[in-house]
Amino acid sequence: MAPIAQTAATRRPVASLWIGPRLHYLNQLCLLSHVKHGHPTTLYCTEPVSNVPEGIIVRPATDIMAVDMEIVRQTSESFLSNVFRYKMIAATDAIWIDCDAFCHRPFPDGMQNIYAGHGFRGALNCGVVYIPQQGELIARLLDYYDNLPDAPAWFNKQQRKKIEKQDPSLPQAVRIYNAERTAFGPQAFTYFAQQTGDYDKALSSDVLYPVPFQLNDVFYDPYGRVEGHFTEATLSVHLYTNGTKPWWRKNPPLANSYAARMCAEIGVDPAQALEE
Repeated sequence: MAPIAQTAATRRPVASLWIGPRLHYLNQLCLLSHVKHGHPTTLYCTEPVSNVPEGIIVRPATDIMAVDMEIVRQTSESFLSNVFRYKMIAATDAIWIDCDAFCHRPFPDGMQNIYAGHGFRGALNCGVVYIPQQGELIARLLDYYDNLPDAPAWFNKQQRKKIEKQDPSLPQAVRIYNAERTAFGPQAFTYFAQQTGDYDKALSSDVLYPVPFQLNDVFYDPYGRVEGHFTEATLSVHLYTNGTKPWWRKNPPLANSYAARMCAEIGVDPAQALEE
């Protein structure tokens, strides 16, 4: 992989988390797209990662928080990243980026509330997020994760019953996760943003999620018009690797597709980092 040329400007730092020994080419692409736009880009890792591209700063995840991999195994990687992102912001003041968020334009220096609605629903997503290091929203999120309740305040009766039916010896994080997988991600972020009045500060979806999740195949279509979803306000393009079909993960993108064009632009060879 040839190193990309970094812009002269040094912009706001961004950071993400990786759990596992190897990046997929789409993750390499998205991380390097931030480097291209001058953002110092840090990847926090729970173990050594064999193929982090040159230009990415690698740090242990334990720089931010203690990592209980047993809880991760009982839940998912997304559980840890949902807790990690707010602790990372509080510790470093960096912008959180998922490893499948492509930097279309650099984040403005003065932008203080970077989060947006997602797809066709009203919930806020937290795939790309920055909130002030000190304030009611981040304080409530950190308190939620550090002092897990018997059930999240927004849970309905059915969700609460799902918690009650589980083995009480399980970690509380696991019991909540088993009742509702998104209870630590968009649900928590949306609820606390509503409680603090920050919900109304959200950006429109075209800024961070211009392509709805339900249409994510368009990134691999050589005849797709991905840029038709973009506006002048678009900063980030979420590629939704958690919803990518197995064929696209295991094979290089077709020529002229958005994924192939962005790889050529950034300097990533997909064939060298496919899912095994």
